Amino acid sequence: MNVSQKHPYHLVDPSPWPILGSLGALASTMGGVMYMHSFAGGGTLLSSGLGIILYTMFLWWRDVIRESTYEGHHTFVVQLGLRYGFILFIVSEVMSFLAFFWAFFHSSLAPTVDIGAIWPPEGIEVLDPWGIPFLNTFILLSSGAAVTWVHHAILAGLKQQAVYALVATIWLALVFTGLQVMEYVEAPFTISDGIYGSTFFLATGFHGFHVIIGTIFPITCGIRQYLGHFTQKHHFGFEAAAWYWHFVDVVWLFPFVSIYWWGGHR
Repeated sequence: MNVSQKHPYHLVDPSPWPILGSLGALASTMGGVMYMHSFAGGGTLLSSGLGIILYTMFLWWRDVIRESTYEGHHTFVVQLGLRYGFILFIVSEVMSFLAFFWAFFHSSLAPTVDIGAIWPPEGIEVLDPWGIPFLNTFILLSSGAAVTWVHHAILAGLKQQAVYALVATIWLALVFTGLQVMEYVEAPFTISDGIYGSTFFLATGFHGFHVIIGTIFPITCGIRQYLGHFTQKHHFGFEAAAWYWHFVDVVWLFPFVSIYWWGGHR
């Protein structure tokens, strides 16, 4: 019997990746807590969880690419739903960052007697905002411009130019991450140095984690663009990566202004 689909929606096949990814997240969270509290097996559980997450990401993205590019399931209606879903995902990310900034401003706007009633607390040697942080700001904004260049190249059908722009985006992202790591290594305080150290490293480190994820996005898109997956009217995979990267760009301005610049003045 011939069965024809009479609607534009994609009824996905049963997949093991959601439950496997959830188990990986649970294992990495528990392993991270155990490792930081020096429990036996914590490091092994953390590594196993991260390995499961990476394995799930690779195979789940492979399935989505196959469904969209080779099987034609991502119709206009499906792409519209994906756009709404990704916008909601970015909103949830905004709420996560809001929690860390809330913690920073809660302590910096009304410093308690426990930390000397002054911000930054006594004994904390803050970083110069016009050194690596300002350079990283310039690098990240430049990468945002490169992502916009990619989008225009795809819309214009310039395949090779889009690949070049994606390489520039990836290179700038790697330079940003390298400078951030160098700043962490040379920082005169650690995450254990009271409320300042914990809020600083949590807020900037959480952003750095998003930069790493955002770098994987353009790398995947670069491979797909080279293979000819994207067309002028069918390139939501890249659009999602571009939205995510612009979100990372905008978020960086908040820690630069509030934590590095404003938060570093007594």
